[in-house]
Amino acid sequence: PTRRSSDLKKAINTTLDIDATPVEIWDVLIDFPAHEKWNPFFARIVGEATVGTTIKITARKDAGGDGMSFSPTVLEADPGRMLRWKGKFLVNGLFDGEHSFELTDLGDGRTRLDHSENFSGILIRLMGKVLTQTEVGFTNLNTALADEVAARRS
Repeated sequence: PTRRSSDLKKAINTTLDIDATPVEIWDVLIDFPAHEKWNPFFARIVGEATVGTTIKITARKDAGGDGMSFSPTVLEADPGRMLRWKGKFLVNGLFDGEHSFELTDLGDGRTRLDHSENFSGILIRLMGKVLTQTEVGFTNLNTALADEVAARRS
């Protein structure tokens, strides 16, 4: 049977409006050592938000990631606007993910966070449950990020 390209792609898109400026959110987002304290999805992020660098990320077991670690490459790190990386499972084309945090200034000290990941690869059809848990994990991460920004403000 031939595979449709739609069988090999899946996107998760989440959005949250946060009462903070893009720079305030950015500062929390790229403070990788602090993620283990507040981030319910990623247990650990090691490295720097610098284009071309490889960072090491460990997902939390209870967040649907089974404690999986991966080493994506930072594709974009535009302060106050966009953090984007791409990772893969074992080899390119098996199960790849391009993860992004996009910040849009809404004015009035508010920012829209668009947190998404575009997955591709031949294992997509086998990852249904993981992808459903991942979407919940992203939503939880977004809320925790907003809470951490608010906590750092006060």
